[in-house]
Amino acid sequence: MTVNAADLTLFVSVADQGSFHKAAEQVGLSTPALSKRVSKLEASLGVQLIHRTTRRLSLTEAGESLYVHAKNIEGQVSDAIASVSTFSQGLTGTIKMSVPTISGELLLAEVVADFCQQYPNITVDIRLENDFVNLVEEGLDLAIRTGKLEDSSLIAKPLIQSNWVVCCSPTYLEKHGEAKTLDALKEHNCLAYTYQTHGSFDWRFFQAGEEKSVRISGSFATNNAQALRKAALAGFGIVYVPRCSVYEDLQQGKLVAILTQFQPRRLGVYAIYPFTKYLPEKLRLLIEHIKQAYQDKKEYF
Repeated sequence: MTVNAADLTLFVSVADQGSFHKAAEQVGLSTPALSKRVSKLEASLGVQLIHRTTRRLSLTEAGESLYVHAKNIEGQVSDAIASVSTFSQGLTGTIKMSVPTISGELLLAEVVADFCQQYPNITVDIRLENDFVNLVEEGLDLAIRTGKLEDSSLIAKPLIQSNWVVCCSPTYLEKHGEAKTLDALKEHNCLAYTYQTHGSFDWRFFQAGEEKSVRISGSFATNNAQALRKAALAGFGIVYVPRCSVYEDLQQGKLVAILTQFQPRRLGVYAIYPFTKYLPEKLRLLIEHIKQAYQDKKEYF
């Protein structure tokens, strides 16, 4: 079996671009010539790497496996070049990443922009979204996500623990009184946060090491934390949300934490990337930069 390293790089370009035509423009080849090189690679390996249709292309299982390792080769070459260049100038290329809306708006947009200023030859393409996207299929290098990691083909680096809080406005308390027990929540207008796999309407807590839950109901539910925050600020009801989304409102007295005798939900925040034996230096630096930013703002969480 003879495999040309250059053909691996071309395959990675096709996978990243999601198109033979776009990849051909990027690498300076004609589309037929690029397609022929990839077909030659498939023949050398004896496996199909790419599903080709008239509308789109996608990687086969073998293609996804090869992509992860071939991407490593690219990273090693880039870092080898960087090692003989000045440190900041030697780190080049694009990092594509996905981040959750709360953290993106709270700190990550500014943090990533600061990183790009420190390393001017690195471009970061950042998407704000809450879905657990397929990093390989989407051509993403990195994602920041909250919750449990179920995909064993991904690596997760812990960044911080995110605590939740039950809160409402002082106006709501004046009108309806405070819910001092979990059962009392059943008598209140509880606004559900539906961006989560479980627990939108079953609010879970811990007390003395024992899990307790209560089924809530209310007039409003949404998958957007900012919309929920605004509804709470307007006095419409009680919310159970990540503390970072309402931290400043709590500090300013615009919202009031209740049921503080119970330990709220606590979820890990992670930097996630495809399984690799070799993490590119630019990605390692970005993850460390982001982790430090979370730690600098840990009181929010």
